[in-house]
Amino acid sequence: MSKNQLKNESSPYLLQHSENPVAWLPWNKESLAKAQLENKPILLSIGYSACHWCHVMARESFADSKIAKIMNTYFVNIKIDREERPDIDQIYQTAHQILTQRTGGWPLTMFLDPDTQRPFFGGTYFPNTARHGMPAFPELIQRVAHYYNNEKGAIQDQGVKLNEIFDNLLPTNTNETIDTKPLENVRKEIEASFDKKYGGIGMAPKFPQTTILESLLRHWRKTAFQIEPDIEALFLATLTLTRMAEGGIYDQLSGGFYRYSVDQKWQIPHFEKMLYDNGLLLTIYTNAYLATGDVLFKKITEETAVWILKDMRATNGGFYSTLNADSEGAEGTYYIWDKNEIEAIIKKQDLPLIREYFGLDKTANFEGKWHLTVQTNVETLAKKFNLTIVQVTNIILEAKNSLQRKRQERILPSLDDKQLTAWNALAIKGLAVASRALGRNDIIQKNNKAINFIKDNHIDNHRLMACYKNGEAKFSAYLDDYAYLLDALIESLQTHWDSKHLHFAIELADQLLEYFYDEVDGGFFFTAKDHEQLIHRPKPMTDDATPSGNGIASFALQRLGWLLGQSKYLTAAESTIKSAWGMLIKAPHGHTSLIQTLDDYLDPPEIIIIRGDIKLILDWQDATRKIYAPKRLVFAIPDAEELLPLSLNNRKPITGKVVAYLCQGKQCSPPITSFEALIKLITESPMHQPNG
Repeated sequence: MSKNQLKNESSPYLLQHSENPVAWLPWNKESLAKAQLENKPILLSIGYSACHWCHVMARESFADSKIAKIMNTYFVNIKIDREERPDIDQIYQTAHQILTQRTGGWPLTMFLDPDTQRPFFGGTYFPNTARHGMPAFPELIQRVAHYYNNEKGAIQDQGVKLNEIFDNLLPTNTNETIDTKPLENVRKEIEASFDKKYGGIGMAPKFPQTTILESLLRHWRKTAFQIEPDIEALFLATLTLTRMAEGGIYDQLSGGFYRYSVDQKWQIPHFEKMLYDNGLLLTIYTNAYLATGDVLFKKITEETAVWILKDMRATNGGFYSTLNADSEGAEGTYYIWDKNEIEAIIKKQDLPLIREYFGLDKTANFEGKWHLTVQTNVETLAKKFNLTIVQVTNIILEAKNSLQRKRQERILPSLDDKQLTAWNALAIKGLAVASRALGRNDIIQKNNKAINFIKDNHIDNHRLMACYKNGEAKFSAYLDDYAYLLDALIESLQTHWDSKHLHFAIELADQLLEYFYDEVDGGFFFTAKDHEQLIHRPKPMTDDATPSGNGIASFALQRLGWLLGQSKYLTAAESTIKSAWGMLIKAPHGHTSLIQTLDDYLDPPEIIIIRGDIKLILDWQDATRKIYAPKRLVFAIPDAEELLPLSLNNRKPITGKVVAYLCQGKQCSPPITSFEALIKLITESPMHQPNG
């Protein structure tokens, strides 16, 4: 009988299962061939290292020798880290939804025909004993094995139907006229599903859904100069961001966001911290700060940036993936408090104020203990305790620091130290946006180091790779890796110009077109054309916890196309919109990253190119940085820069002077040689919106 073969894997998640009595195999040709040779169905288990319910199922079932014996007898058992293989995860999550008519999640448990790898049964978490309407896992897998051995005809017929459904999921290009209908409808659909009391979409559980919040901010900004600006859109976005910032989904002591809230009020989270969430949230909080000037949003921006750089940054300059939800065998142990423990730490004279601030005078909110949330605002506390706002703020800050020092004595949740290209790119973009708004050159320098590390180490044979671990780049990059990194580079070039980064962006854009682009029906496949052949090659258009790869690829390519005057990038973006058009009409709120591509297509962004001496051009650029203008790109290119593409090289500096060029679409202004003229131009432009 086979033995567990995960000990030589680099994934922390797979290594967590390397001591299981289950004969786990990694996903590879040898494992798939073994299932065919032995005529055993494949039990495919997909999860990730920070997943709470993955740990629960591992403790209950995969560590149990009796259950493992059943698994090893009837199945070839394959374990996958969904962060390493999002391609496989995406396919089988979709298959699970088709087969069960329910949304998936992790752990994902699927049973596959060994000859075709098509699933014939599946679920997510299964308990070791029957409870809450769920079957016991050991009994379930025996029934599945029996079904496989006795119903192969039915399994084959179901597999054929599943393939047909997969084929029908692929969007195709349409001849519809591209118009503003999705832009008009998305705002209504978002509001219809919005929680106007606590913010966010729906009731519970609640996810940040940053692409929807960005859509609301952009829509408000677009209407800001109209007779009736859409203040409601701004309210919905800022309500959500405020509730999250004061709630339990945010770590009130050290910063950083947990993955999602299990309740309507954003009070209690699942406690894993994901790099991708924090990169996306850093961008939206920065933009909300620029749009409103709200000091809370500035505070969250600063704290989230600091948390990413302090807790998630590797010595090589890249960023780690996740912090576990569990420590000491239970979820949230590192983060929750006993009230007596808090009261022993905080100064006696400050306790009444801190009790009200954190709601410690109320009922415990997490299994008899307290997970810290903000329950009373600073202004109310200042009035009640007859203190100034500065005094209250200092008392709270001192209390937080004391609690944080005490918390650091606990056993830390485990860190997944994989460095994923796509997630690094989301963090890089967030840090680039934040560094501009905050005027933090130290963040800019660290961000540039992260970009250079990816450029130098996440490449193999001139192709981008998805993961870096133990000194090795692994797994051919996916659509999200290319799209997010291209988008991040365009954002970072507005923070600090580096021609090497521009050429890196061009290489990524060209490889997107060469390896991922569908020249027949438009849009981008999730995997490259020379990728391992799986049962389906998805073309993801819908936003999920992260923006869709097609949304960001088309958005970034279109902006690069305007910047460089390259029609091939603009054509690919237009073709992607056409390919997704049916979805944009039917469900625009599920495709807001593509909606922003459509918005730019119909109304191209302003691009300001500033040329001149490096010291002088930064002063000009700084004047544009404290403005929320989502449809404006500003690039300050020193006159010493060489090897620029022709379109940028033609925007030449004038000897001894700074000059700016303002372009929109294919039209550009005459050279602007006066700082005052530039300020006048951008403040009078409909793209402009000052704080507040």
